[in-house]
Amino acid sequence: MTIVLIAAALYLVSSGLLAAGVSKGGGAIGRHWLWPAAGAIALHALDHALAWRAPGGADLHFFAALSLVGLGMAVLTALYGATGRMAALGVVVFPLAAASLLGYVLHGTEASAPLDWRLQLHAWLALLAYAALAVAALLALMLWAQERALRRREFHGWLRALPPLVELETLLFRTVAVGFVLLTATLLTGVLFVQDLLAQQLVHKTVLSVLSWLIFGGLLLGRWRRGWRGTTAVRWTLVAMALLVLSYFGSKFVLELVLGVA
Repeated sequence: MTIVLIAAALYLVSSGLLAAGVSKGGGAIGRHWLWPAAGAIALHALDHALAWRAPGGADLHFFAALSLVGLGMAVLTALYGATGRMAALGVVVFPLAAASLLGYVLHGTEASAPLDWRLQLHAWLALLAYAALAVAALLALMLWAQERALRRREFHGWLRALPPLVELETLLFRTVAVGFVLLTATLLTGVLFVQDLLAQQLVHKTVLSVLSWLIFGGLLLGRWRRGWRGTTAVRWTLVAMALLVLSYFGSKFVLELVLGVA
């Protein structure tokens, strides 16, 4: 529990440093937030690794999966912030990562059924896809907020903490593209390795995941062929992500927490 509390505290320290920098304008952010963020990410990953040793395998139940997605989002945010001008994303992502880790630990570790390497590959690809596309959804919200402020000529200080509109939009589509590739690999490994993919417990997950994949693919195609951007990009990114959340975490919530099916 000590590792978790330290990790959560470091996430919040990093988020606080970023929030203070954003409130003063983009130039005040600097890189001092990166060290507590890196420490939090390392401890977050270590807690999962230590917990998995007890049951003899990776715990991929609802709260564990949620925590792993939070970890993936934190890693992407740290990378984006360290190499560009998207550190402000950590103001939102790092508290979410801390909350997901605390939820996982408070709920307790559960032993998962043994999975062979093929199903483990499918599961890890899914978690990576959800992390990347969740970051894309947050970028879409930031793009919407930036466009709205500029359209209303409301030049808030936090605008200086964000990259130019075109750069933010480009980063959004790049993130969607990465998530789409991972989601494609997830669906392919599901078709190849998951037995009875259309069983009663999996049919909703499969259908919603495919719908989300189609929307993300259509968005990327529209960007390439018709130059879609702005509100269109934001709307379809959020719709596709909502379907993806319902497909995986919605299904797991109902099955594991409501019906008690492992």
